[in-house]
Amino acid sequence: MGKIDSARRKMRQLKHPEVKIVLFAAAAVLFFAAAVISPRGECAAGGADSLAILKAIAETDTAWSPDSVPVVDVAAGGVDSLFPEFIGWGVGEKLVFSVQYGIVNAGEAVLEVRNIADMGGRPSYYILSDARTNDVFSVFYRVRDRFVSVMDTTDLVSLRYEKHLHEGRYKNYRFADFDQKQHKAFYEGKEIPIAPRTQDVLSAMYYVRALPLKVGQSIAVANHTDGKNYPLVVKVLREERITVDAGTFDCLVVEPLLRYPGIFTQKGRMKIWVTNDKYRIPVLLKSKVIIGEVSAVLTSYKLAEKFRHDD
Repeated sequence: MGKIDSARRKMRQLKHPEVKIVLFAAAAVLFFAAAVISPRGECAAGGADSLAILKAIAETDTAWSPDSVPVVDVAAGGVDSLFPEFIGWGVGEKLVFSVQYGIVNAGEAVLEVRNIADMGGRPSYYILSDARTNDVFSVFYRVRDRFVSVMDTTDLVSLRYEKHLHEGRYKNYRFADFDQKQHKAFYEGKEIPIAPRTQDVLSAMYYVRALPLKVGQSIAVANHTDGKNYPLVVKVLREERITVDAGTFDCLVVEPLLRYPGIFTQKGRMKIWVTNDKYRIPVLLKSKVIIGEVSAVLTSYKLAEKFRHDD
């Protein structure tokens, strides 16, 4: 009862819009999707041609200019060498997180690779992200959100993105289909040009997890979400060993910098601890929001049934 009473007191101190921000952040903190920025502040795109990708982003979204971020190749072999040789996740992987606002448990979030789906004849990973508030937080603001990404198993790019929101009285369902050959995103009655090898906010996380991340490495990922094109940028900060509910892990600490209006921007602070091994499991996510800190702590996990190796 002590924790429940403390949670109630803490939530009553917040205004209704602030409560919504806390719960939105609790779900959004799971979206580790992005890139890696070098110590010099230079970034390179993960795709066929880095400058072309970032220019394509700028051409379809005038709020961002490629001139604001100098572009260089990350590896000596060029950006093509960034395509994963081993994918440490796959069908059957399930990650369960406790979502916390400060010391108060706000709910639970799950990331899962459910199965292989057929998307226009292309075998694709069916990836789910579910976030829901617990009974205490639901008294003030109930969240039942689901996000779906359908990701090509061969090229590791997004083919479809779905967003199912149920937040308080607000409900919204939105989806986009991606034509990666024609470089277009299709909504109901609308099509939007996209950059080559575009990811959605969920598939980008899985793509980055498959890369051979190193401290000081540089990558950028073209991204399209909610009708907007924008790059996602991340710093690989350091190595660190941490203990969470699911165990003790040697990790890489990364910091995404999101070029997208909302809670998390380049001035925001989100840090993610991913295992420093071939699986790259996110075990802890922390974000400073405008009214405190939201975190997602790994409580249990199940590895994939099998893994993909490329020769």
